Amino acid sequence: MKAIRTRYHGPSNVKGSRISATDGERYPGHTLVMSYDAALNSDDMHRKAAYAFRDKMGWKGELTGGGFQNDMYWVFGE
Repeated sequence: MKAIRTRYHGPSNVKGSRISATDGERYPGHTLVMSYDAALNSDDMHRKAAYAFRDKMGWKGELTGGGFQNDMYWVFGE
């Protein structure tokens, strides 16, 4: 079973705020970065990134998420 971690990255001098999603693998393509959509609240933005990563990887199923420190972790339901 895989888990997905989403993380907020604040703005820099060059890029705006972003959310990244990863499954922790160190292979190309196992990370997704999205621009932060200010129209969404933080939880919804993390959810959007987790589902976008799930779709990118070709995985199926509903995700359940929870926060730990500054990150959110997402797991697949039964």
